[in-house]
Amino acid sequence: MRILPGIKSVAHFCIIAVTLLVTSVSWAQNPEPGSPEQVVRRFHESLLEAMREGSRLGYRGRLELLAPAIDRSHDLDFIARTTLGSHWTKLDPEQQRIFTDTFRQLSISSYAGWFKSHEGERFEFVEQQPMPREQVLVRSQLVQAKGEVVRFDYVLRQTKDGWRIINILADGVSDLALKRVEYRAVLERDGFPALIDMLKKKIVQSEQN
Repeated sequence: MRILPGIKSVAHFCIIAVTLLVTSVSWAQNPEPGSPEQVVRRFHESLLEAMREGSRLGYRGRLELLAPAIDRSHDLDFIARTTLGSHWTKLDPEQQRIFTDTFRQLSISSYAGWFKSHEGERFEFVEQQPMPREQVLVRSQLVQAKGEVVRFDYVLRQTKDGWRIINILADGVSDLALKRVEYRAVLERDGFPALIDMLKKKIVQSEQN
């Protein structure tokens, strides 16, 4: 199974741009506690655990395992707002709540649907770089059993709860950018109910993967 086409397909269907099969997490050195690198490392470790226990846990078990890990590592509220851009302020408070809750469910269910087994791949840390607007880029790569490498770059920002992931790029493909295009197009063309319906269908698809 080729990793890269699968990753880009997942990103296109709003799965936070990470897919398939990891067996170990490799880091150049012990990261500073609470640092962006450590946030990414712990996230990878949670994915690894879900994959190792994938068959035993089943979809629901992986969902329960990954939900707190994703809440700790991602700023899902920020990602949800950013995805809609100026459309966010046009929603009433109840619509904002519904969208944020549904977006969170989709984000977690997507990981639970895809990270369910492993075949010898591993994550390796590459480097951590400062970015504009006081953000940080953590670069890593997925090394497959046959040596093929896929780049995973994580953009993090500082929040009141610490560093949190706000975007993931798989071989340069931005998950956030893909979501912006797809979600805004549906919202503008078909309206808010259609957007929520689309996200709920994606949640069901994640369980069936």
